[in-house]
Amino acid sequence: MSAAAIIKNGEGKVLLLNHFLRPRSGWGLPGGFIEHGEQPDEGIRREIREETGIEMNNLRMFRVRTAGTHVEIIFAAEAAGTPEVKSREIKELGWFASGGMPEKINPAQKALIEQVLNGDV
Repeated sequence: MSAAAIIKNGEGKVLLLNHFLRPRSGWGLPGGFIEHGEQPDEGIRREIREETGIEMNNLRMFRVRTAGTHVEIIFAAEAAGTPEVKSREIKELGWFASGGMPEKINPAQKALIEQVLNGDV
């Protein structure tokens, strides 16, 4: 099981990370695997801290997706703090507006981001 977060800043932009582990798509939502015995909200907070050093306010579950036997929980939240690259898994990070997301972002993630940015939470 994994978790990802659509994190907005005060300007209404979303935080995306360019991962080394996603060679074909690169840019995507921050997140990762939930550890054994860890609650999903605790896991996503830990992953975001480890990858970017920020905390999240108003964390809420947005969607649950499945891919075969894998379950991914998507959260929505607001950023508390200024993110910086804290993990060797991350090349770079950035804040992106609805019309200015990277070309290589996964289309399914882009659709979820658009829903949150359009207020469909």
